[in-house]
Amino acid sequence: MKFIIEKNSTFEPVMSPKELEFNKNEDANKMLWSDYQNIAKKIHLGGGEKSLAKQRAKGKLTARERIAYLKDQNAEFLEIGTFVGYEMYAEHGGCPAGGVVGGITTVAGRKCLIVANDASVKAGAWFPISAKKNLRFQEIALENYLPIIYLVDSAGVFLPMQDEIFPDKEHFGRIFRNNAILSSRGIPQISAVMGSCVAGGAYLPIMSDEALIVDKTGSIFLAGSYLVKAAIGEEIDNETLGGSIAQTDLSGVIDDRFPDDKSCLDRIRFLMDKIGEREKAGFNRVEAVEPKYKLDEVFGVLPHERSKPYKTIELIHRLVDNSQFEQYKETFGKTIICGYGRIDGWAVGIVANNRELVKSKKGEMQFGGVIYSDSADKAARFIMNCNQKKIPLVFLQDVTGFMVGSRSEHGGIIKDGAKMVNAMSNSTVPKFTVVVGNSYGAGNYAMCGKAYDPRLIVAWPSAKIAVMGGEQAAKVLLQIEKASLAKKGEEITAEKEKVLLNKIIDRYNKQTTPEYAASRLWVDEIINPAETRTWISTGIEIANHAPVEKYNVGVIQT
Repeated sequence: MKFIIEKNSTFEPVMSPKELEFNKNEDANKMLWSDYQNIAKKIHLGGGEKSLAKQRAKGKLTARERIAYLKDQNAEFLEIGTFVGYEMYAEHGGCPAGGVVGGITTVAGRKCLIVANDASVKAGAWFPISAKKNLRFQEIALENYLPIIYLVDSAGVFLPMQDEIFPDKEHFGRIFRNNAILSSRGIPQISAVMGSCVAGGAYLPIMSDEALIVDKTGSIFLAGSYLVKAAIGEEIDNETLGGSIAQTDLSGVIDDRFPDDKSCLDRIRFLMDKIGEREKAGFNRVEAVEPKYKLDEVFGVLPHERSKPYKTIELIHRLVDNSQFEQYKETFGKTIICGYGRIDGWAVGIVANNRELVKSKKGEMQFGGVIYSDSADKAARFIMNCNQKKIPLVFLQDVTGFMVGSRSEHGGIIKDGAKMVNAMSNSTVPKFTVVVGNSYGAGNYAMCGKAYDPRLIVAWPSAKIAVMGGEQAAKVLLQIEKASLAKKGEEITAEKEKVLLNKIIDRYNKQTTPEYAASRLWVDEIINPAETRTWISTGIEIANHAPVEKYNVGVIQT
């Protein structure tokens, strides 16, 4: 293996793009990313070309066209939840992107969230995953004091699944609770009724700071004409009941009406332009410098075969500004890399699973991607240091879990792991998680998985998320099955064992894919690895709107 070493620098050796292994990895990983791009293109069609054409025939822009018109001309749109609902609800015809398109962008020079119902998907009806996706957008707005714009065009709750979306804590009603909380914290919310807005969903725009409506196509009411007739016998059409004139001139429920989508969106830009600045968190930023090694070279560095070791430091050098990265306790706890760098000018602390085979302080070999007591202890201390210095944290996950066995247990692995989880859980500086490869078991937790409130969590196409790998799980389940049969005086045949093993592995392999995770919002998005810097930089930029709270780790066992 050839390496390039630059003199008078702090770089580690890096793999050469001219190397055969590099090229094989690059081809395989780029092909994998291409597969996800093709899936995304189909998802972007929403309910399909015919359904989109129907929206345009009514004089309406589609959800994605509305966002494209509203955002600043050259602004990036970091879509969140593209794969939400993917391969779910097949019995109901599917729900591409959860029937909602949304993400982070810039409007009138202000970073914000745009959330647009896609009326081409079941008339914008809300599935259970739709509610989860909308709650995620509101969570991002709350954490980052980020203005949120709702482009409403929805027929309301998808009635065949009402029991899974209506009454529980994290169901539909939580959205309106969040509207109230956002308002109480001074976080701007602007809504535009650009289609149907029915039943409980009618509260969303009216609980916003500004509520606008498009004439003829927009309507808002607690009960539509059919339900009104069924409930009280009144004969009335939807336009008279809750159209733009009724809800502006008569009820005063809506602030202003507009003749078409574009004029309504123009007013939103006008309003966004007037929003004042908030107190900043004050994260350190200098002029950005591109890495000396191209970020898209990670396609070649990352082994396509997930079991192969590799130098995680090579990924980091392609991620950080000027490829400069200063390690913390480099010679201690080597299965986790900790250190300081910059991403697009922002100072960051990076916690990454090292996938190399390394020697411990006692000269023992340690498996790459496994968290040992010393590495957990180092990571905990580093996380606390970053909170002390008000430095955002970036977690790069490629972890198979904590080390097991008598030596680790007697050495206090549970105690040291708990220390790391405690330090990370109570961290008040913003955390960002990138699932590079494996994300298994308690390793997912310690490395800031979804349950630990990362401001953004994204996955590379190479990601695998599960309680354990399919082969390991299958072997555990086989042991249980064999023990059960043995109690009955039976033995499992080699043929049956092979069939069972393959069945379990196949099921696990499907459940560990990044699209499976993204469809359920375990991760916010599957991203091109070459765009990782953009996601982290944007995440820190929006996080800078929210002051950092005091850090307190509570009780830690030593």
